[in-house]
Amino acid sequence: MSRSALIEWGVAALALPGEAQSGDGHLVKPVGTGVLVAVVDGLGHGAEAATAAQAAVAALERHATESPVPLIERCHRALHGTRGAVMSLASLDMRSWTIDWCGVGNVEGVLFRRGVSAAPTREAMSTRGGVVGYRLPQLRVSTLSVSARDTLVLATDGIRSDFTAAVDLDAEPQAIADSLFARCAKGSDDALVLVVRCLEATP
Repeated sequence: MSRSALIEWGVAALALPGEAQSGDGHLVKPVGTGVLVAVVDGLGHGAEAATAAQAAVAALERHATESPVPLIERCHRALHGTRGAVMSLASLDMRSWTIDWCGVGNVEGVLFRRGVSAAPTREAMSTRGGVVGYRLPQLRVSTLSVSARDTLVLATDGIRSDFTAAVDLDAEPQAIADSLFARCAKGSDDALVLVVRCLEATP
């Protein structure tokens, strides 16, 4: 598990059996009073999918201070000539305790809210169909409030979509990622799950 002043996180990932490289990538980058979180899935699998994912992650890292729409547009330009990719990203601002998120394609994102007096609730990211680097849809950003101990899970399509039923919010992020991967990885594609939890401390 990794930790910063603002969040703690864990990731579990594996390439499709028989492939030397995974086409799934991720980025967790603290930026000022916030953090940029992203998961990218290069189309298909193997070296060409990995090249697309790596190009997207590199573009995100270089321009991490920008907001979600310009970031995805930069990735779109960076991925021209590659297979393209789908991606979801979330920009957390721990000064205002908000999250801006946006997705293109089928990288799923779910925010699990951990209220102190109520049962946990969850909100799913609304993504738009398309391929970054090939056909970019009209991008739509959603802004949500977040609280300490809320947990964000991003997963590529190598993870079964029913993974939301298997999240143990009492566990640490790395343990959640490992458990989701063990239970929900399809085994027929590259797979990656990223779990990010907001900390009590404020910057």
